[in-house]
Amino acid sequence: MPPIEPTGIELTTLRDGGQTPSSIARLAAEFLAGATRTLDLALYDVRFETDAGGLVLAALLAAQQRGVQVRLMYNVDHPGPIPVPPPPETTPVAIEALPVETMPVPGIPDLMHHKFVVRDELDVLTGSTNWTDDSWSRQENVIVRVLGAQPLAHAFRLEFDALWSKPVVESSGRVEPRPVKVGSAQVRPWFTPGHGEALSHRIAKHVGKATERIRIASPVLTSGPILGTLVEVVNERRCDVKGIVDDTQVDQVFHQWETNGVSAWKIPLLQTVLLGGEFSGKISTPWTPESVHDFMHAKVVVADDTSFIGSFNLSRSGERNAENVLEIRNRATADAMCAYVDEIRGLYPPATPPGDLVAHPAASATPPEVTPRA
Repeated sequence: MPPIEPTGIELTTLRDGGQTPSSIARLAAEFLAGATRTLDLALYDVRFETDAGGLVLAALLAAQQRGVQVRLMYNVDHPGPIPVPPPPETTPVAIEALPVETMPVPGIPDLMHHKFVVRDELDVLTGSTNWTDDSWSRQENVIVRVLGAQPLAHAFRLEFDALWSKPVVESSGRVEPRPVKVGSAQVRPWFTPGHGEALSHRIAKHVGKATERIRIASPVLTSGPILGTLVEVVNERRCDVKGIVDDTQVDQVFHQWETNGVSAWKIPLLQTVLLGGEFSGKISTPWTPESVHDFMHAKVVVADDTSFIGSFNLSRSGERNAENVLEIRNRATADAMCAYVDEIRGLYPPATPPGDLVAHPAASATPPEVTPRA
């Protein structure tokens, strides 16, 4: 699908095998090449050592050489493999060797999971895509560019400056989600963890009000407010509900819930959503440092004419990471995201909970009023 420009917002959608690493690297490099004053990059995972990464690095260094102030912030110190999100491939030694300002953000216990660039305090590039070859070629992802929206870029710059001056994830994400007009669209930037719980409830509210359509793409689906609302929508058949998850990672989540007991109450909820809605599941390769990283990685929710697009997995852990989401109220954007979710979900079989789960009561009951922190 070519970039869509409905409102001054540019969307680029990725699918497994649907594009080359160099084609997406060129897109990122072109964005960097347009800078005249400043570039602020907050990237969870970035690799410059490949041919495609070299295209981005060349653009970054060229910007620095022509006098652009370049700052690069990245996540470090992840303790090991977890289902969502996968550990970064970033090599800190390589990053620190660059002739630009850098800031490592400790990723324990909560991740600096952003993937955004602010250019000249005027333009923003964000979405779900890490800057690695597998992310650019073997994963489902969405890239969003919003051009010429200074108030929106200002919000992202405030978030960047806060983490740059105090690289502690738990104290970040406190920029207010104020709406910004971009063409015919209203765009509201959300940052976590400061607004993590509010974001989950905001998404759940829009899902609960939807009367026409709901589309979801997320590696996992474990947020209590969103799950609970989706169960009501599915059970009452309020509207058309379709989506896609990463089946491998969802199976890992079910196993965690069964073994830790704390979040076992979510098992029937997720079962109801996956089986009651029309959800597909990508069977991705289990994570290892050497394996191909072909996860279903897009993070999109569409509720009627409102889209939520960004780096935020629909999970409790996502609420506590440093994440960003654009809430876009615009029919054309929602149509484009619905078409994308339907396209990629059509590539994979129905999502199926593991067959060996312990039997649970029907999931029509309201979930606990206080969401467990898991």
